[in-house]
Amino acid sequence: MKVTPFTAKHIALGAKMAEFAGFNMPISYAGINEEHQAVRNNAGVFDVSHMGEFILKGEHALDLIQRITSNDAAKLTAGKAQYSCFPNDEGGIVDDLLVYCIEPNKTYMLVVNAGNIEKDWKWVNDHNEKGVELHNISAKTCLLAIQGPNACKILQPLTEMDILNLNYYTFVKGEFAGVENVLISATGYTGAGGVEIYFEDENDNASRIWDAIFNAGASAGIKPIGLGARDTLRLEMGFCLYGNDIDDHSSPIEAGLGWITKFSKDFTSKALFEKQKADGVTQKLMGFEMMDKGIARHDYPIKDAQGNLIGRVTSGTQSPSLGKAIGMGYVATPNALIGNEIFVEVRNQALRAKLVKMPFA
Repeated sequence: MKVTPFTAKHIALGAKMAEFAGFNMPISYAGINEEHQAVRNNAGVFDVSHMGEFILKGEHALDLIQRITSNDAAKLTAGKAQYSCFPNDEGGIVDDLLVYCIEPNKTYMLVVNAGNIEKDWKWVNDHNEKGVELHNISAKTCLLAIQGPNACKILQPLTEMDILNLNYYTFVKGEFAGVENVLISATGYTGAGGVEIYFEDENDNASRIWDAIFNAGASAGIKPIGLGARDTLRLEMGFCLYGNDIDDHSSPIEAGLGWITKFSKDFTSKALFEKQKADGVTQKLMGFEMMDKGIARHDYPIKDAQGNLIGRVTSGTQSPSLGKAIGMGYVATPNALIGNEIFVEVRNQALRAKLVKMPFA
């Protein structure tokens, strides 16, 4: 398994470790529920250095991004970021990603999912027909997500950059905890506020920044958080997880991501998505709450009252904030109505659930 620059620290802190996207990652420390509540109510630190980062440079960098992503990156100015996806040629999704505009029309950073780094790198290179300068900086980039309502207050003394007033989906770059060229963004995956910190893994930067964050947050009770709580936090917000809720066979229109699918430009599978938007889709990604006791898991069948198969679960968990089981899944469009009762098959039992609006919490 691959490691991050923080792996030894996770092990020293007694984290429960497991393989995730080829990396030895912390799943939990004190327990998922406790870590979840720490982020919702205070502040927690996630090691997400397994994520991938690509730099695109040159006069055709924006043109390449426009052709291979669904959102309109031309709207980005320096210091702004955007959620988007790479559509494939069949109307599915290669990956979802973040696009950071470092210098308009010249320099961008793409942040992709850890399990898709090689696939995405090939996808970008295969479509690079105009000689855009590409750099895969994934292996040398550290990424910490400090999330929670008190995260920015804890971190502000470590930098002269104004992170207390950093707007959602914007970023700044400068010195942090004595380390130069640190990029700090507000593009969190928890819905709890906070920032993400990108920096190069050199000159013991990883230990310096990790220690500075925990020293600054010691009196405030900042906690290390594993990927288990990251999953429950994102699911409460209705955020998609690649490989579960979206994949090579699901379209952004089906997944409720029409808002990142802009038809004002040309991009892969545009015509197909336009047809889906005009004609409607056969299934929709919906949120649900369990009414009967039980937890829905990935790929569990979803049925109607007559026992007909009408969909499948993509994600499910016991929500620490709500105290009830929640989930997401694709449901046949005629049945995909808020308030509609569905049945999730759990261990050969049909358990009642109700379709609800997202976010859940």
